[in-house]
Amino acid sequence: MRSRFDNDLEKLNSELIEMGNLIESSIEAAVTALKTKNIQLAMRVVEGDKEVNAMEREIEDLCLKLILQQQPVARDLRMISAALKMITDMERIGDQASDISEITIRLSSEKYLKELIHIPQMADATIKMVRDSIDAFVRRDVSLAEEVIKYDDIVDNLFDVIKTELIGYIRNSTDSSEQAIDFIMIAKYFERIGDHAQNIAEWVYYAIKGDHYIQE
Repeated sequence: MRSRFDNDLEKLNSELIEMGNLIESSIEAAVTALKTKNIQLAMRVVEGDKEVNAMEREIEDLCLKLILQQQPVARDLRMISAALKMITDMERIGDQASDISEITIRLSSEKYLKELIHIPQMADATIKMVRDSIDAFVRRDVSLAEEVIKYDDIVDNLFDVIKTELIGYIRNSTDSSEQAIDFIMIAKYFERIGDHAQNIAEWVYYAIKGDHYIQE
């Protein structure tokens, strides 16, 4: 019985990694489409959100099967419960990559008001957070989970820089104000992706330690 349970847990790990790879690819494609004004790539991100949603349902079914059929002990139950919480945040990350791509499609015919510098940096930071949070779960690495939680400050700081700069454009030029608002929204979506990755890491921390992470 335990052997079958361990096999199912390994399958859960594999599917979480696969879903993580999907949302990492979505973020990468979304920012590439934005930088290059690639409408086809942006549309693929929007369409690909369906696959992320399908994976969420598949992993949810596996988690419920493990709980109902295997009656896991406390530590294993925490891991499975954490996975259920994680996939909700992962699905939201997919939604936000899709939202970014929808704005990209709308902006594709316009000349950008400035070179994109900090938004790609935000994208890279959020990809790192997503990857490391899932690695922390698979490796049962509480230190890595803590690093992800703290790393969210970098994403937040980048958002503040972008917001401040774009508000300056809005104040000084009515011609660029609408596009500046779109870029603030894009930055906000990346900031939310960072928040969701932080949530994932906090659930990993809970699964391993048995209590919730408390910010210092």
